Formats: sequence, C-alpha cells, structure tokens
Amino acid sequence: MESSANIRRILTRLETLCPSGFAIAFHIRYARPDFLFQTYSKTWIDIYSQSGMVMHDPIVRWGFENTGTIRWSELAGDDPMGVLEKSKPHGLVYGFACAVESDGSRSVAGCARADREYTDAEIDEIAADVQVLHDETAKKGSLSEATREELRQMSVRFTHP
Repeated sequence: MESSANIRRILTRLETLCPSGFAIAFHIRYARPDFLFQTYSKTWIDIYSQSGMVMHDPIVRWGFENTGTIRWSELAGDDPMGVLEKSKPHGLVYGFACAVESDGSRSVAGCARADREYTDAEIDEIAADVQVLHDETAKKGSLSEATREELRQMSVRFTHP
C-alpha cells in the first residue's frame, strides 16, 4: 500500500498546486488510459465529454506528439475548435500540458489555474510529480489487486467528486 499512499499524497498536493483542476491520463494505450484522475469542474468535464472535445484538444494532441511541458498560451494558435477558449469560463484560464513516456507507455496531464500563468519552478515541480505518478502507476503488474482497486477508487473519486 506504500505506492497508493504516495500516489494519494501527490494527488492531494496537485489539488493545491492546480487550483482550477487537473486531468492526468496514465499509461494511454489505444487511446484509453489505465487510470484517469481529473479535478476540473463537473460542468466542464460534462461539456468536454458530451462535445467529444478530446478529439480536438490541443493539450491532448501535443501530449501524444511530445514529451516535456508547454504552457497552454503556446498552444492557443493550434486550437481550431477553440477548446482552450471554451474552457476559460470554467476557471481553466492558464495552464500547461505535461507528457511523459517510458517503456512505450505515455501519460499526459493538463494543469490549470484562473489567476496567472504558472511559473517555471511550479511547472518543474508539478512535472516531477507527474513523472513520479507515471512511474508508480506503471507498476501495474507488480501491484496487488487491492492496490489496483484502491487506485481505481481514487480515480473515480477524483473524476466524479
């Protein structure tokens, strides 16, 4: 349970560091993640899902094509469907994308706030946390069934508060 306690601790810290929420899809294979944690407002999650925005999201597109981090303001010119603009009334005004990959497994995160751009130091700190979460959740084969179930429950709690 040490892995799940560490994951829980980092996710709790990310809730503070990302005051308008975050979405992190871990180990995306065939467009489906093993785990999805998101804390954006339910209203935005519903609009995003019902409108099929994932297919047009510049954050997702960038995350599939790159690793590292990029501010959303740098992606605004590559958003023909206006996903970033549509998210602003829901508090997702400033943010950044983070993508990590190891052993053929990719995880993508979007982190948001309403008040200002993230500093480079904040981006580095959150990206380091995303990397740790990616590594911890990659242990899927070596995690006990109880730990996997706890992670699934955490995913549900974060995605459907």
